[in-house]
Amino acid sequence: MSLDRVHIEGLRTRAVIGCYGWERLVKQPLVFDIELFGDFSRAASTDDVTHALDYAAISSSVKTFVEASSFQLLEALIEAVARQLLDIAAVEKVNLRIRKPYAVADASVGISIERTRQ
Repeated sequence: MSLDRVHIEGLRTRAVIGCYGWERLVKQPLVFDIELFGDFSRAASTDDVTHALDYAAISSSVKTFVEASSFQLLEALIEAVARQLLDIAAVEKVNLRIRKPYAVADASVGISIERTRQ
């Protein structure tokens, strides 16, 4: 079976993230690119929104989780978000990318992971 993909790109949020003292005092901007894999053919064949992923609800859920979090490492945050997304019944696999635009001067740093439901 091949898997369909749903993309949510450029999801902007803010969170307490980092190891340094000053990073623990302010929320910093983060940008997520989310790719969700699953069999979404029922939504396609029925043209019924109740069989589709709710992009707005997923985006809101990720933002709410991230904004309430307080991780030191991007690696830990992105892993927690992946676990949350894999709890969605229709989602079999996720590809995530997180960027921290101001982590270093003149660059945006980030991490990408791929996780599959076990």
